[in-house]
Amino acid sequence: MNFIENFVTLWVVIDPIGTVPVFVAVTAGMSDAARRSTALTATAVAIGVLLFFLVLGQVLIDALGISLLSFQVAGGIVLFLFALTMIFGEPKQEAEKRLADAEEDLPEPDRPSPAIFPLGVPSLASPGAMLAVVLLTDNAESSLIDQAFTAVIMIVVLAIACVCMLLAGPIIRLIGDAGAAIVSRVMGMILASVAADAVLSSLVEIMNAGSL
Repeated sequence: MNFIENFVTLWVVIDPIGTVPVFVAVTAGMSDAARRSTALTATAVAIGVLLFFLVLGQVLIDALGISLLSFQVAGGIVLFLFALTMIFGEPKQEAEKRLADAEEDLPEPDRPSPAIFPLGVPSLASPGAMLAVVLLTDNAESSLIDQAFTAVIMIVVLAIACVCMLLAGPIIRLIGDAGAAIVSRVMGMILASVAADAVLSSLVEIMNAGSL
């Protein structure tokens, strides 16, 4: 198991730094206690969602009769496209701020908690993160111990994201929105490389198995 690669992959798809501006936007006007509660709840929601995909993601794939190698190729392509949006598209924090602003127009009973949306999902537990945890815990290649370590790494990254949210004020003052956008794009480049490697490795395995 490549701990460093798994950590980098999960760090990039979860993007703790990119979540900070979103947290600042959706918790504006809250008391310090409410901001802490929102950060902790968002982290708990993300952990629950990603653990669900980590444990049951491959079961669902098997139930649908999908080849894991095919899923890895598709997943790598999706992660690559996700990385391209980080590099060329609207910065994560700006896109999710816009989603949060749209939520403000909903009537109060229909408005979800900001800890659930957009912080828990899709900021922390993004579609890319859901896909990544499935790919990183392939039952054919990863033992239960390796999968447990991947879960621990995921929780560590989310814990770091929680700390970043709790320290959101000083971080934003330090790097600014422009700095957060730069970090997001650099992370996108790293994710694109990881995704390309995943696709190429899966294609090599398919060809070696004579599946093409």
